[in-house]
Amino acid sequence: MSQHTVTINVANKRLKIACPAGHESALLQAADEINKRLEHDAKKSHSAKTPEQALVMMSLNLANDLIQARTELAQEREEMQSKIELLQNTIEQAVNPTKTA
Repeated sequence: MSQHTVTINVANKRLKIACPAGHESALLQAADEINKRLEHDAKKSHSAKTPEQALVMMSLNLANDLIQARTELAQEREEMQSKIELLQNTIEQAVNPTKTA
């Protein structure tokens, strides 16, 4: 897959990033999400932070969100697997009813 160079703005810095062809939109969305989170954190926190501190805090919050999302996804998969097993058992019992004496 060929690479393209995409220019993004993050934390008021212009960056040129190598990006696989077809993934430019996702990269721009990611940069936009970072900027939105930085802006939200800046409004929420009144303490003066360096840009580096703000980026570290935003990264930690983003990582925490990712961990929570993975945990929720794993729980949802377990619930769905349980429901699938219940449905399979119900179907098997309907198709193969036990004979009563």
